[in-house]
Amino acid sequence: MSEAQHINEDRLRTEVRAWLTVNAPGDPGFILPQSMLAVATREQFDFLRDWQRRVYDAGYVGADWPREYGGRGMAAGTQRIIDQEMGRAGVPFMINAIGLSWAGPTIMRFGTEAQKRRFIPPLLRGDEIWCQGFSEPEAGSDLASLRTRARRDGDDYVIDGHKVWTTLAHFADYMILLARTDPDAPKHAGISYFLAPMKVPGVTVQPLIKMTGEGGFNQEIFSGVRIPRDALLGQEGQGWEIAVATLSFERGASEGSAGSSAGAVDAVGSVVAMARGLQRDGKSVLDDSVVRDRLATFAIEEYAMRYSVSRARIPPLVQDRPLALPLMRKLVSSEFNQRLSEFACELQGYAAVLWVDDPAAIDSAEWQRTFLNSFGVTIGGGTSEILRNILGERVLGLPKSR
Repeated sequence: MSEAQHINEDRLRTEVRAWLTVNAPGDPGFILPQSMLAVATREQFDFLRDWQRRVYDAGYVGADWPREYGGRGMAAGTQRIIDQEMGRAGVPFMINAIGLSWAGPTIMRFGTEAQKRRFIPPLLRGDEIWCQGFSEPEAGSDLASLRTRARRDGDDYVIDGHKVWTTLAHFADYMILLARTDPDAPKHAGISYFLAPMKVPGVTVQPLIKMTGEGGFNQEIFSGVRIPRDALLGQEGQGWEIAVATLSFERGASEGSAGSSAGAVDAVGSVVAMARGLQRDGKSVLDDSVVRDRLATFAIEEYAMRYSVSRARIPPLVQDRPLALPLMRKLVSSEFNQRLSEFACELQGYAAVLWVDDPAAIDSAEWQRTFLNSFGVTIGGGTSEILRNILGERVLGLPKSR
């Protein structure tokens, strides 16, 4: 990297930090969700969408996406720097995360010019919210077994089926939808990919309540739902290819996000800050050598994950197994967060059983929420078991699982 590029990066970081100092939202007076997986109430949704609109209007969403589609047209990598500063500041995530990180990049790669111009600008600003309709009650890990049907009828497709574990469906305007258009083709070949409107007759959204008591997940029943023919992305039967690309964006194996859905970047530091106020047998828990050792191990892992993202972009450093780091990113980060949040709860002792409505709860029970929510993260976007199979097959060259 040249000195000029260093100077530009420094200038950008300074600009973003200055903007966040003035514009970072304060306490809204109600509990904010930790991620898009837990957006349950209209006031949470409205607060987060207003925040995304403010960030977009400031030029910090879609920074390196083309201007003709509503982006700023800046150099590749600009958005990554902005997201890092957002993470360091600990500001709320972008509510339209599925649109920014999965649907948008997929439309940019496979969409027609008309689809890009129609869907990308409102997606960036959060004016239209997206959800993902892949999983079904009997087609989760074996996604290609999906049964939702899309039948051509004149200028429309008619959709019948059932989707589940759909984040933000209760607020979404559009869904990236997989449906079977050719029931006689081999299961991977008969699937098509749609940019399906959600607020049309025949779509029933049913919230699913998690063990935290929060909503966020949903299931949807499609009964004779008519969507226009131009909702098809790519060609009929190309759905599996496009879905694999979407999953690559979702799991962090491919770059292209227009805005961050991540939280604070120093999770271990947050645990240490909490631990400073905890006592055990009249002493700080940080006086315990075992506690310090475990925190040091977590810190090493956190730094390794952070720098592995940078390493993956330097071909000579990954030429032996170029797919390893991208494909393991989601697996490693989700399981790390689960172990770290569980340890944070351990440190609290009896207080770990307190919940958000208890005034004695430590840090408003944020770590309890994080731990319970972590199980959804290790399942969504491909279970940890499925991701290990993918690593074994594509990186280690092991036989395919049956």
